[in-house]
Amino acid sequence: MGIFNRVKTIVMADLHELLDKVEDPISLLNQYMRELDEQVEKAKETLGHQLYLEKRHEQLVAESLAVVAKRTHQAELAVEKGEDTIARIALQEKLQQEAKLKLYQEQHAAMKQQTSALREQIDVLLEKYNELSNRRLVLISRAHAAKAQEQLQKAVASFSSDNALKGFRRVEDYVQQLEAQASAASYFIPSVPTVNLEIQEAVERELALLKESKE
Repeated sequence: MGIFNRVKTIVMADLHELLDKVEDPISLLNQYMRELDEQVEKAKETLGHQLYLEKRHEQLVAESLAVVAKRTHQAELAVEKGEDTIARIALQEKLQQEAKLKLYQEQHAAMKQQTSALREQIDVLLEKYNELSNRRLVLISRAHAAKAQEQLQKAVASFSSDNALKGFRRVEDYVQQLEAQASAASYFIPSVPTVNLEIQEAVERELALLKESKE
């Protein structure tokens, strides 16, 4: 089957060697999977056409058997009635149909063998397709994880702890300056003397006594 030549090339080739020769091996791998998808679709079409032909020849065999049986019965009736001419015609058509029947049966048997062989090839194709599809998913996942790790390592490598510490120190100095300015501003706020109620009452009593002594 010519439709499987490309599949066989993809499956049997050393993919690692091919992938090493391109800048973007993931793209090449995706291209291989697209080609495999096309081959799977062609295999479906081929199997469908093969099953149609097999079914058609199965019908031809059944139709030929029915015609042979019918002409045999007609010839027997004609002989019973003494109608030899009609019997000869029926027998002639019977023999012609039996020749076709033999051809149809041989073709049907050959087609069944072809269908069986085609199914085996398709089973191999699907098995390899599923295997490569799963491997593709795993490889793409690993590639993405590796790229993410590489980017993280680059970010860590570009990060400068000295610059970060200097930045924190500048912020700390700024905050300390703000705190010092706030403390200085509070120093210049006039203090309000606190009023002692007991002293105030004593003052009022003394004032009253002083006024009485003057009278």
